Amino acid sequence: MSALFEVYSLYDIEPVSARGALITDKLGMEYLDLYGGHAVISIGHSHPVYVNALKAQLDKLGFYSNSVINPLQLEMANKLREQSGCKDYSLFLCNSGAEANENALKLASFYNGRKRVISFQNGFHGRTSAAVAATDNRAIIAPINSQHATSILELNDEKSFLEAVSRNEVCAVILEAIQGVGGLDEPTASFYKLVEQKCREHNIVLIADEIQCGYGRSGLFFGFQHHGIQPDIISMAKGMGNGFPIGGVLVSNKFESKFGMLGTTFGGNHLACAAGIAVLDVLKQEDLINNARKLGEQFHKDAAEIPQVEQVKGRGLMLGLEFGFEVADLRKRLIYNQHVFTGSSKNKNVLRILPPLNISEQHLGRFLEALKKELK
Repeated sequence: MSALFEVYSLYDIEPVSARGALITDKLGMEYLDLYGGHAVISIGHSHPVYVNALKAQLDKLGFYSNSVINPLQLEMANKLREQSGCKDYSLFLCNSGAEANENALKLASFYNGRKRVISFQNGFHGRTSAAVAATDNRAIIAPINSQHATSILELNDEKSFLEAVSRNEVCAVILEAIQGVGGLDEPTASFYKLVEQKCREHNIVLIADEIQCGYGRSGLFFGFQHHGIQPDIISMAKGMGNGFPIGGVLVSNKFESKFGMLGTTFGGNHLACAAGIAVLDVLKQEDLINNARKLGEQFHKDAAEIPQVEQVKGRGLMLGLEFGFEVADLRKRLIYNQHVFTGSSKNKNVLRILPPLNISEQHLGRFLEALKKELK
């Protein structure tokens, strides 16, 4: 019996070091990382600005709780406002994407006093309480989670959405601008705008789940910005800390904060803020969001020329390749034969590509050549 409670299916690879988009295992084998540990690695493994910031902070103060002043939180919040363009929002810091969505949903319910949440098929919002209840995966929803009132609708189905909001019982709508785990499907601009409009009319809180598609991955700071939307709450995590556990909720100024309404022991600690500030600094200094946009556009063109690829999905460096067959075996061959990490999704025919935002065109070209070899 293992000392670990085993819930993960693991590849037989043990990484020991990494730099940029390259990972080295214990045998000295080098891998191209086009997955970033579920889109977490935003500015590249072991970026010197990031490493030095964490080391310097650890030498001073690694942690204290939210009972004292931590100026790093305000520094991060101001930089996030500036770089995202979300100037009319305030930041609540936590530790993960699931926690961000839990707090977002809790805020929504505090605001209008309602319980029901609308989410969408193939959406993924976390594995805890209300977040997992809004997730379209019955296998991870325990009986204790199913007490939450949720309506999981077909994405882009205007009729079912209009019927659901007409009952005036909906607390919040939570929506990914690009579905991550689900397989890179997106709401149309017209549907997202309809959702925004009806949320305003019915006093429903619109939550933009930007856990995976946010922080520059889509080629804009947030994925919803491709559609000209202004959500009430924005949840974030993944790329915020480049591997350091951190999550956040941007809350619009329509909400009134009260002491004790939200809370966390570890959220916004000194080390987490040092990591978060370093990520924001590198995103800006190295123009990585623009890099994501440009490389994503080129990848769409190049990948579309591969005959077996039926559809190139996503935006920026949140990408998916859809085939006419299940990709599990292809993904395995890419890892063991070509030494390239990629990702899977709920759509078993989609191969996910989620590299660091500072990846090069040469790296993506290397992947496409490796892919062609395995598709022969």
